[in-house]
Amino acid sequence: MIQAMALNMLGAYGEWAAASVPDPPRLSFRQPVFQDVHAWRPAARARLHEALVSPAPPLAPRPVVEHRLEFDGLHIEHLKWQLPYGPPTEALVLKPAKATGKLPGIVGLHDHGGNKYFGVRKITRISKDPHPLMIRHQERYYGGVAWANELARRGYVVVIHDTFTFGSRRVRWGDVPGNIRNNMVESNPESEEEITKYNTWAGGHEHLVAKSLFSAGLTWPGVFVHDDQRALDYLASRPDVDATRLGCAGLSGGGLRTVMLAGADERIRCACCAGMMTTWRDYLLNKCYTHTWMCYVPGLPKDLDYPEILGLAAPNPVLVLNNSDDALFTLPEMQRADRILAEVYRKAGAADRYKANFYPGPHKFDLEMQKDAFAWFDRWLKS
Repeated sequence: MIQAMALNMLGAYGEWAAASVPDPPRLSFRQPVFQDVHAWRPAARARLHEALVSPAPPLAPRPVVEHRLEFDGLHIEHLKWQLPYGPPTEALVLKPAKATGKLPGIVGLHDHGGNKYFGVRKITRISKDPHPLMIRHQERYYGGVAWANELARRGYVVVIHDTFTFGSRRVRWGDVPGNIRNNMVESNPESEEEITKYNTWAGGHEHLVAKSLFSAGLTWPGVFVHDDQRALDYLASRPDVDATRLGCAGLSGGGLRTVMLAGADERIRCACCAGMMTTWRDYLLNKCYTHTWMCYVPGLPKDLDYPEILGLAAPNPVLVLNNSDDALFTLPEMQRADRILAEVYRKAGAADRYKANFYPGPHKFDLEMQKDAFAWFDRWLKS
C-alpha cells in the first residue's frame, strides 16, 4: 500500500531531500565521537567559516563620529565607517548619559521585516519625532519601544549598525540597470510611498542578490557576518567597553544574525536570539517561502543543523525566545530545535547556560520578552 505523501515545498522530492541530511549531522556535538566541547568547537567553527566564505580581508573599521547628542537619558554617537565594499555604514552607539568606567557591550542587530529601506532606525530612537513608519514598526514588533535604547539605559554600551542591503547599506536604484529596477528613480526617499515601493522592489530583488553572490563564491550570511564582526571589532575597541563582556541580540533577521555571529565569533560571551529558531528541516519542508534568502549557507546542513550554529557558542550562555504562534516556523520544529540545543548544552556540562522560552502570540520581541532578555544579559554580563 502506497503511503500518502506529506505536503512540502519540494513535493514528491521533499522526503528524499530531507533524508539526505544526516541526523545528527556530521559535525554535530551530539555525535558520540565528540565528547569535549572545547576540542569540538574549533573544528566545527572552522567548518562554519569555510561554508560562509566571508569577504576578505577582515579589516577593522575606522569610524568617523558624525555628531554626538543626548536624548532621553542616553549619550548617543552617530558614526559612519567604510568597509572595503559597498556604501559607508551608518551606526549608532548608545549608553547611559552619566556612565563612567568600562561597561559591558552589546551588538544590537536590527531585523529584516520586509523593510530594507531602514536598518538602525528599526530598534533605536534618537529624537521625539522618528519616521512614522518606524513608530508603527516598533509598535508592531517591539511593544512600542526602541529596545536598543531600553537595553542601553540599563548600563550597556550598545552599537547598532546598518548591515548589508539595509538602510545606508541598501542597494540603490541608481546603481542597478533600468530593466532590473523597473526604471524607478529616487525622488523623495523619505516619503512613505517611495519607501513602500523600494521595499517591494528590494524583496523581489533578493534572489538576484543571492545568485550574484553565489557566482562570486560568496554567501549572503557570509557577507552580513563580516559586516557584523566589524561592528563587534569596533565595540570591543572602545575604551568605555569591557571587551571580556560582549553580547549580541536581535529579532527575526536580527535573530538570524545573532545565531550566525554567536556561532562564528568567540568574543560573543552571551547571546539572545528572538523569533528565529527552528531546524533546517523546517526550512526545507515547510517554511522556506516565509524566509529571506539571507538564511541559507549551501552545504552546511550536512555538518550542522541550524540550532547547532548557535550551539557553537557553548558553554557561553544563550537564550532563545520563541513565539508559539509564529507563522514563520512550525511549532514542532521550534520545539525540536530547543531539544537539540538543550542536548548540546547538557553534553557540554553547561545546562544552566541555555534557556528557551515560548510565548503566546505571533512574530515579535515584545516587552515581556525584552524583560527576560535584559535579565539574561544582566545575569551573565554584569556579574
